[in-house]
Amino acid sequence: MPRVAEELHVLTPPDRGPGKRWVLGPEPDGVEPTKPAPLAAGITAVRIGYARCSTATQELQSQLDALEPVCFEVFHEKVSTRVKVWPEYEKAVAMARRFKRLHPEVQVILTVHEFRRLGRGTDLLVTVEDLRKASIALEFLSGPITGLYDPGDRHGQGPILFGVLAALSGAERTYTREKTLEGQESARKRGRTGGRPPSLDADQIEYALTLRAKGTPMKEIQQKTVITRGKHTGKHPSLPTLYRTLAEAAAQRTDT
Repeated sequence: MPRVAEELHVLTPPDRGPGKRWVLGPEPDGVEPTKPAPLAAGITAVRIGYARCSTATQELQSQLDALEPVCFEVFHEKVSTRVKVWPEYEKAVAMARRFKRLHPEVQVILTVHEFRRLGRGTDLLVTVEDLRKASIALEFLSGPITGLYDPGDRHGQGPILFGVLAALSGAERTYTREKTLEGQESARKRGRTGGRPPSLDADQIEYALTLRAKGTPMKEIQQKTVITRGKHTGKHPSLPTLYRTLAEAAAQRTDT
């Protein structure tokens, strides 16, 4: 079967082949290689730091001040939790993974200032689960769950970390949403509905409601009302705008 053997021949790099020791190759999927340096004798743990804040106006330096003295290297970025890809976080995890592959006997720790830096809700739970599968420990320097959590320590707090983080993040998001809704309700009762002001003034809205109560078609109401503010002043409102404005005005009447 010489032809079959020729077809099945697979080219290998010069440093690979039978009898040669396997070494870690480049990172897959275009991830830039990180630089785990050889560790000195006696090193039992290495920390990779990650710092993040959501907006350009938020302060990041306090996180860096806490992380840099204890970490081998610190990755940082300003990116919102709504963004699904965090480039510097990916680099931090890539370095941690490579350290663990090259030095499996060493405890590799991803260190962050506090748990919110890793996301919220189910996104946070997925992140922590990925780290657990890679045998990477997590460390929080501040916050309600300050401490070191090693997924390999069956007798420690590592195994309960995932449920705690999910509960805390979910509770925080629910609390934030409830407070936001309470604020919106309070503002609505005071006549402040938020968003842009209506394009029709009070007289135009009252006129349109009167026509609507008489059974006038919306097309005709549209032609009889005029925008009184904004860049479209003097024009007729669109039908969707007219429907929305009249619905909001009718709802306010019902509440009062």
